[in-house]
Amino acid sequence: MNAGLALRRAKPFGTAALAALLLLAGCTALKKCAYEGFGRDGWQQPEKVVQSLAIKPGERIADLGSGGGYFTFRLSQAVGPTGKVYAVDVDKDMLEDLDERAKNDGYRNIEKVLAKYDDPSLPESGVDLIFTSNVYHHIEARTKYFADAARYLRPGGRIAIVDFNGKHWSATFVGHTTPVELIKKEMEEAGYRLEREFDFLDRQSFLVFSKKTQ
Repeated sequence: MNAGLALRRAKPFGTAALAALLLLAGCTALKKCAYEGFGRDGWQQPEKVVQSLAIKPGERIADLGSGGGYFTFRLSQAVGPTGKVYAVDVDKDMLEDLDERAKNDGYRNIEKVLAKYDDPSLPESGVDLIFTSNVYHHIEARTKYFADAARYLRPGGRIAIVDFNGKHWSATFVGHTTPVELIKKEMEEAGYRLEREFDFLDRQSFLVFSKKTQ
């Protein structure tokens, strides 16, 4: 199965247990739980992550692999009413759920984008930032993926990658990690240079890249 931006297939733990969970929570709710985990605010430090990006009002941001919208709504607040956040994912059900929540809660600057596994399918007008959290390790052929994605970046545009670094057992156990040096290598090969590296996240790397100048 091509994992892309979607979650990898979980290890089977019993058909009866899975059926019970689906009946109790519903497929979308269960996927949201899988995306966001338990107690995430404590280790993810989402407000500090967003603050570190120095986002300007009016910017256009793609939340690549938006899932349940954990960062989407925070990014929406950062860009303000004149900005735009594209919630990008390959999971149609999750996007519909996020879109409904955004409309119900009055977020008018969020737009859902159903991506392809090998293309984020962003508007040709481009974005100022492609942000991705806990998704990089799911993308196949990453060097080509991000080399191709460069066409969606506006002049001065950036790519921010937050991904599990293997320093915590929970992500390592399920194989959802990418060594930080591998991210740097792949992004350099894709045509980017490292702008910033933040070290305040205990279990994740946090890197910001920009396109190399000719």
